[in-house]
Amino acid sequence: MKQSAPVQLITKFFSVFKYSRVAIEIVWSTSAALTITMAVATLLAGVLPAAIAYVGQLIVDAVVTAIQAPSESKEAATRLTIFYVLCEAGLVVFITGVQRVSTICQSILRVLLGNKINVMILEKSLTLELQHFEDSEYYDKLVRARREASSRPLSLVVRTFDLVRESISLVSYGFLLFQFSPWAVLLLGFAGLPAFLAEAKFSGEAFRNQRSRSAERRMQIYLEMVLTREDGVKEVKLLKIGKLFLQRYVDIFLRIYKEDRSLVLRRGLWGYLLGLVASAAFYFAYGWVVFAAIATTITIGQMTMYIAVFRQGQSSVTNSLTAINGMYEDNLYLSNLVEFLDHKVSETTGTQTEGPDPQDGIRFEGVSFYYPESARPALNNVNLHIKAGESLAIVGENGSGKTTLIKLLTRLYTPTHGRILLEGLDLQQWDIDALRYKIGVIFQDFSRYQLKVGDNIGIGDVENMAEQSQIESAAQDGLAADFIQHMPDSYETQLGTWFKGGKELSGGQWQKIALSRAFMRSHADVLILDEPTAAIDAKAEAEIFAHFRELTANRISIIISHRFSTVRIADHIIVLDGGEITEEGSHTSLLALEGQYARLFNLQAQGYM
Repeated sequence: MKQSAPVQLITKFFSVFKYSRVAIEIVWSTSAALTITMAVATLLAGVLPAAIAYVGQLIVDAVVTAIQAPSESKEAATRLTIFYVLCEAGLVVFITGVQRVSTICQSILRVLLGNKINVMILEKSLTLELQHFEDSEYYDKLVRARREASSRPLSLVVRTFDLVRESISLVSYGFLLFQFSPWAVLLLGFAGLPAFLAEAKFSGEAFRNQRSRSAERRMQIYLEMVLTREDGVKEVKLLKIGKLFLQRYVDIFLRIYKEDRSLVLRRGLWGYLLGLVASAAFYFAYGWVVFAAIATTITIGQMTMYIAVFRQGQSSVTNSLTAINGMYEDNLYLSNLVEFLDHKVSETTGTQTEGPDPQDGIRFEGVSFYYPESARPALNNVNLHIKAGESLAIVGENGSGKTTLIKLLTRLYTPTHGRILLEGLDLQQWDIDALRYKIGVIFQDFSRYQLKVGDNIGIGDVENMAEQSQIESAAQDGLAADFIQHMPDSYETQLGTWFKGGKELSGGQWQKIALSRAFMRSHADVLILDEPTAAIDAKAEAEIFAHFRELTANRISIIISHRFSTVRIADHIIVLDGGEITEEGSHTSLLALEGQYARLFNLQAQGYM
């Protein structure tokens, strides 16, 4: 049976509250003690306002009694009045303390929860593969999860507690009003309903607007980064693209601003108009109670109490509906976090830590790889055997698949077809940490960490990064030791410009730091250098590779380079073209073949004539 539109709207509205349980679990796991304290404070804060209103009635009636009492009874009536006043003062002091405790708990929880949520997101990020970060849709999920994720769970729990508190207050107010008239209770309950429904509609619209803007927000962040970071400012200045990028940044803001302005104006207008309904209900009840007092069907104290109860009750209804709307909005945003954390990541690691035949080296058997949504393979039916202790050089034009092959070997990607074996064992069966422990690699787009020199090198082997002697040895191997010794604090010198006292390096110096990081893996059985000397002069390059041959005498080494002076030292050379191996052999045999390798070698050699 098809549901009507209003029923569908209500069903959709309450369906998002399934995330409330997730929020409570997160907050509870952050601090059970603080959560319990907030819950108790909430219960007390819900009961006490009605108690204060009731004592207020007793005070007014006691005052009237004292005024009307004969002189011999005035003293007793006065003492009773003072007692009630002290009781109310005590209740006010107590509820103020309860509210303060709740505020303190919320402040502490907000800090703890912000850290916990960020850690949860970062832990999930560590389980992702490279392909996830290269997928724009998935990256949007990450951006949405991080936006407001640290505040929404606590906000949801706080609003849940607010709803409980206001509900308790409403029950107590309703009990008092019921003594006056059951219709007054119904009037109190339904007066704020129109504004509530309108607010729910606008909350959903605001969420949908925010969700659809993930890509635009990321573009704003990117433009801001280009305009403010040191690695982009050179071209911004020289190409005079600063104003262009700034205008694009402003254009995105204006598009978002127009949508938000429209929503805010409509939300404010309807909130005002429907709020008048609640005001009209209050003043109707106000007149009703006043006429009842004039008719002497209730006392002056009861009149005062009912007016206060109806006003406070109306405030509780409004607060309850606001809390529900807030919970609805928090649930919508929390769905982003849950969607990210619940994303299924395929199991990428096996269990084996060594292969059955260590002397077999590396084998590519019919390996093909397609990037997502690409019809053309980045690698196509690659068959290759790299023997233990052999050095391999890979050459080819840009886009031929050289770096893709290395990413497959290091398990950053998984082959679409075929398999890769190390020591006679399929890479998919290797424990991924054990596999990567056996491989040292430096990519051409290596990271320039804003860390100290020692840390920049030491992270090449995290387990031994506290070993200063190993760091210094790696720096020697990477030809970085000489300029490090002349830096202000040697290996304790801060690199980069992001932090105070940081020292920027030249491109060649950064590359030597990266090479040193790769050489930290003295235990690695496979050492891979992807364009490792692009920013290093010819003399330094010759020194590095002469030393590199010594370091990898009994290990597999793989070099990707456009410099044939480097390539020719390898035992075996392959030429990649369009993702396929078109030629392979030694330097001498490939020259004799007079194919693509010989053509590229001769072109480069002519440049030195």
